[in-house]
Amino acid sequence: MMDPPRIHIFHYHKFNIETNLSHPHLHNSNEISPIDFKKMNTFYDFNDGVRFILNNGIGDKNNVFARGGSAGGLLMGAIINLEPELYKGILSGVPFVDVLTTMSDPTIPLTTFEYDEWGNPANIDEYNYIKQYSPYDNIYEANYPAVFITSSLYDSQVQYFEPAKYTPKLREFSQSNNPILMKMNLIGGHGGLSGKINQFNEIAEEFNFIINLVE
Repeated sequence: MMDPPRIHIFHYHKFNIETNLSHPHLHNSNEISPIDFKKMNTFYDFNDGVRFILNNGIGDKNNVFARGGSAGGLLMGAIINLEPELYKGILSGVPFVDVLTTMSDPTIPLTTFEYDEWGNPANIDEYNYIKQYSPYDNIYEANYPAVFITSSLYDSQVQYFEPAKYTPKLREFSQSNNPILMKMNLIGGHGGLSGKINQFNEIAEEFNFIINLVE
């Protein structure tokens, strides 16, 4: 049984900047298979949640940021393909963005174990559906927001070449002057560098990215 959707609102005062941090509680039911074609609802719901928050007077429509990592990085790529001008900036950590290519290669770790989650490209119907939401395959000429992408050379779950090919394509098609940056850790894995100090440094880099964009 799934929990009902909800949104938590937190108020932060960081660096003399007032922010609202919202956590949309979205569900893509594991009780259905990819053939039921429900994956896109997650992305639509996220953007709808953002607009709901703004329409209720929470936050600033000119300074909307979103953050997601791994499968959440897929979410980040999908939502800006759907509505690129809804966001000021995106933090995309070790993002799973080349879904169609990765799921087509059964030798990549975790691929065959996650057919039920993402779809199996060997099935033509599921191939076509993956192609609808895979972030890399749906980049087009648009005013994309600023994006800060991070990855790790030794990430065994989302391998480095996914964000490494995603970043230049996003830069090529973006019609805005917003920065699209990628940082590659040459040591860390899927969770980034180990140790609290390194983690604090990575968080500080994300804050720095956002602060330099806030109007």
